[in-house]
Order: sequence, then C-alpha cells, then structure tokens
Amino acid sequence: MEEATTARLRQPQGDTDRFPADPRLGAMGYRPWWVAAMALLAIVVAGAFSTMPGILQDPLQQEFHWSRGTIGLASSVNMVLYGLTAPFAAALMDRFGIRRVVVAALTTVAAGSLLTTVMNASWQFTLFWGLLVGLGTGSMAMAFGATVTNRWFTTRRGLVTGILSSGSVFGQMVFLPALSWTIDHYDWRPALVTLALAALVVAPLVWLILRDHPADVGQSPYGSEHFVPKPPPVTGAARRTLTVLRDSTRTAPFWLLAGAFAICGATTNGIMWTHFTPAAHDHGMAVTTASTLLALIGVFNVVGTVVSGWLTDRMDARRLLAACFTLRGLLLVLLPVMMAATVTPAMMVFVVAFGLLDLATVPPVIALCRTFYGDDSAIVFGWVNAAHQIGAALAALFGGVARDTFGSYDLVWPALGAACAGAALVSMVIRTTPTGRDNNPASPIRETQRPR
Repeated sequence: MEEATTARLRQPQGDTDRFPADPRLGAMGYRPWWVAAMALLAIVVAGAFSTMPGILQDPLQQEFHWSRGTIGLASSVNMVLYGLTAPFAAALMDRFGIRRVVVAALTTVAAGSLLTTVMNASWQFTLFWGLLVGLGTGSMAMAFGATVTNRWFTTRRGLVTGILSSGSVFGQMVFLPALSWTIDHYDWRPALVTLALAALVVAPLVWLILRDHPADVGQSPYGSEHFVPKPPPVTGAARRTLTVLRDSTRTAPFWLLAGAFAICGATTNGIMWTHFTPAAHDHGMAVTTASTLLALIGVFNVVGTVVSGWLTDRMDARRLLAACFTLRGLLLVLLPVMMAATVTPAMMVFVVAFGLLDLATVPPVIALCRTFYGDDSAIVFGWVNAAHQIGAALAALFGGVARDTFGSYDLVWPALGAACAGAALVSMVIRTTPTGRDNNPASPIRETQRPR
C-alpha cells in the first residue's frame, strides 16, 4: 500500500490515462468525502438565500411602500429561475467543470445580494434578487448534488444524496435566526451583506478543495474497484440540455417521475411552506407559534432526508417513494382535525412525521433518474425538479384561491392527500427493468444499465 501511495504522489496531475490509479486509494481514500463536504457547504450557503424573501417583506414594504405583489414578483422570478437553471447548470458542469460553475454561482449570488442593498426601484429588486440570485442558487440546486454523487461515488450514493439534499434546509435553519435578529436590531441591508460575505468566503474554499472528477487527483470513485478516466468536456451545454429534455420526454419514466415530483412540490413547498402558518392562524394559533412549528418541520427534514438516502441504498427506490407519498397523504388528510389554537400532542406528531417525509422523496427520485438515464441523469433530474417547482407554484395559487372562495383550507388538505395517493400509484407503475431503449432510438436509456 505504501508503494502504491508513493507512486500516486509521483504521478503528474492530469496524466491519469498513462498512470492509472490504484483503485484501493479510491475505495479507501477520504478525498470523495471532502469533495462531498465542500459541495454540502456550498449548498448550505445557497439555501440560506431562500430564507430572505419571507423576512424581507415587511422591511421593504415599510421603506419603499411597495405592495406585497410587487415584492412577490421578485420571489416568483427567483423560484422559476431556481427550477429552470438547474438542468442547464448540470450541463455546464460537464462542459466547464463543477468547480468553475459553483465558484461562478457563489460569486453571482454575492453580487446579487450586494446590489440589492443599493436598489431604489422595484424593477431592480426583480433584477438583482430575482434574476441574479435565482440563477446562482439554481446552479447549486439538487442537480448539483446529483452531479457530485454520480462522479465521486459508486457506493453510498443514496446516503450522500440524502446528505446533500438536506443541505438547503439546513442552511435555512442555520442562517434564519441570525438573519432575523440582524434585521430586527439593525436593518435588512446588513443581513444581505452577511449572506454575500458568506458566499465570498466559501468560493475560494470551493476552488481549493472541490475537484471535477476523481481522475483529477488520481483516484477512482469511492467504492469502485476500477479507475475511471475523466471524460472529455461536453460542448454545447445549452443544446445538450434541451436535447436531453427532448429525448427524455419520449420515455415513460420521465413523465411518471415528473408527475410524481410535481405532486411532491405541491404538497411541500407549495402548500406547507406557503399556507400552513395562515391555516393554523385560522384555527386560533398565534403566528409565531405556527412559524415555530414550521421551523421544526425543517429540523426533521434533515433527519428524514439522510435516512431516506440510507434506505435508498438498501431497497427498491420505487417502493420507498410510494411509501413516502402514502404516509404524507395520510398526514395531510388528517391535518384539519389536528389543527387547534394550541400545540397539541397530535400536532407535534404531525410536525415530526411530516418533517421526516418532506424531502425524503429526493434520494429515491435521483436514484431512479440515475437508473434510467445514466450519464444524463443529473440533467434529467434538473428537469424533473423543474416540475417540482411548477407543482409548488400551482399549489400555492390553488391554496390561496380556495381560502378566498371557501373561507378555510379544509378542502385543500384532503385534495392534496388524494394527490399523494395518486403519486404513490404512479411511483409503483415505473418499470423496474429498462427494456432496451423503450422502443425509441432517441431515448437516453442505457441498455447496459440495470436497476437494483
């Protein structure tokens, strides 16, 4: 082992084809975990930016006298770009490398945040926060985590996916209290400067530690017994992203996954993160108490996502996905009878259980994308995640319209619970074995791949 290590240290960087790595170094080395940790740090910082629109509402309205709709426009642009940027960012990582794209994304969100502090018109808020921050955070969305996992790991992929997927929510929990305190005691501008500085501090760390491929450091992917040469850059990132979308939409798994994930977005971001607090307030609960319960859901999000990743490595991803949707649907159906003016034991059970299930769908969906779409799976997942954002937007609108029309949310919860039941059935319809190219020569499904 000592001789192999010495030979590896002598190997010229970037000359891995002439001097193949000892696969044992990749299987036992710690570098993949350092790369995963640095990716997690970038995702945590990006997740912190998503906490700002909610706590900026009142300060911006008081200072600029903008309407809620005007302020919400920037948030909407941010959310849409967050979803649409991810697949293009995954393709750019294949073209220019993960490290360059992530550093550029961190610089972009820092610039958007700093420029927001000097704005004096609503269109500037939409440009700086909606466009720049939306593009930057979208480049560090879950498709980024899928790209890192696919390149650096052949085992423990589900676990790593779960950890990286939880990073965004973890970032919200870490930064939200500090940012809220800063706004209450100082102003909203120092809070944005804090976020910008965090991004600028992480950017050089990413450049120093993150690498595009195990071959860059002469290692094999974690758990692999074979050295994997670094593939050449894939040119035409935008064209490739659209081509992958075109080809994947000709296959049944894409539509099944996109449909299920749209329901996932509707029953999490769309309804819970938008309407849970006002729904609880309708039943007499204080807004601060309801917001605290929502934050607790975020805490259990982290645990649930990591556990889901661990389970994804050990069981059929379809069944795990169906189980998550089934349990989530049951919780949503029962939620109206759990609502009360105070925090009851039943409500605490809901908070814990829903938190564990909230993001638990992400690791199995990424695993299924990998099964069916191979090297294109990160881009395909980016498009599937765009469906998630569309579902969230529709549910946010549907929930508000229902509340205005019927005076309560009582019909919303069972309707979305029924949608979860449909998503569970859709999850089980996905084939367990790809059969060639799905009778479509343009399909991106790899014939050599077999799911577990």
